[in-house]
Amino acid sequence: MSAPRDISGPARPGRRTKHLVKKLTAGDIAIIDHRDLDRVSAEDLIGVGVVGVLNCKASAAESYPNMGPLLLVQAGVHLVDMEDDRLFELLDDGDPIEVIGGSVRRAGQVVATGRVLEPEDVLAATQKRRDDIGEALEAFAKNTLEHMLEEKELLSGKLELPMFDTDFRDRPALVVVRGVDHQQDLEILRPYIRDQKPVLVGVDGGANAIIEAGFKPDMIVGDMDSAQESTLRCGAELVVHAYPNGRAPGREFLEELGLAHKVVPAPGTSQDIAMLIAAEKGAELIVSVGSQSNLVEFMDKARKGMSSTFLTRLRIGEILVDAKGVSRLYQPRPDLKPVGGLAFIGVITFVIIVVATPGLRGVADLLWLKLRILLGGDL
Repeated sequence: MSAPRDISGPARPGRRTKHLVKKLTAGDIAIIDHRDLDRVSAEDLIGVGVVGVLNCKASAAESYPNMGPLLLVQAGVHLVDMEDDRLFELLDDGDPIEVIGGSVRRAGQVVATGRVLEPEDVLAATQKRRDDIGEALEAFAKNTLEHMLEEKELLSGKLELPMFDTDFRDRPALVVVRGVDHQQDLEILRPYIRDQKPVLVGVDGGANAIIEAGFKPDMIVGDMDSAQESTLRCGAELVVHAYPNGRAPGREFLEELGLAHKVVPAPGTSQDIAMLIAAEKGAELIVSVGSQSNLVEFMDKARKGMSSTFLTRLRIGEILVDAKGVSRLYQPRPDLKPVGGLAFIGVITFVIIVVATPGLRGVADLLWLKLRILLGGDL
């Protein structure tokens, strides 16, 4: 699908894409500040139905072929990389604007211009970066080595964890991150959740997904900037991920809400901490939903901190599996309730037929007599 050249709608500015998507509706024009737009953010924007995205940073600046821009333009979203971020000063939320090619107009006046990312150009640029991926791989490897030196706690397990109310000992744990295909994976894992009853851990916005799927998280881990207030009040144990120096932005928010919580200062990302908590507290298996499971997804995230998640996977080892692997290997237990109900209906039907048919009563009496003889005449 090719993107329209001319669009109009209300402007919706927001420098953090994951927060902005909560306020967007179909027909909006999103104004973002997102360098190297990743796949998950693009899917969120497509999902809410925006008609255009004005990015005040380069949508694809690094050497790695991040998939966000390509997904947007292939979905028919008009994508423009702006020259600077002046739109955040010039436009208020809800201002009606027109985007004609790369020109942004309000009340007929051009307020800013940018470069339209055409589908064929984005596809060609993505393919070129795929061919020249060596530089990106080298940068990722260097960053991973730096994390191994600077954040040895992730590999050595020297994290100081408080006592938690949530019991992980000898139980499977399901850690849900707002990531690639996390909603679909949760749906596929319904039989596994029903049968195995794992500890459900939501990482920030991943906790929303757990509740939307009809379950209740046992623990929520993160800086609490993506989980909805209703989710935070669901009764789950709340764990704020703080910086190694102790600064914890999420703590103030929970204190304002009057919600009890624990704080874990640690390097790495919130999903790292969630997985390490489960591992250190004795989980027999950790199933990750929405987390990066291969090198392509790690690099598409376009965050230097993702190297710590790579190291965390090395630290946890064989007890960590991806949701897609579980869904392919796990055989759900049969649900005996429908079978039992059908059998009960069959017995009732048989009794009604016997009672209503005089010729069958003698057969029923004979069967009853033989049953009494077999059981010693006690019936």
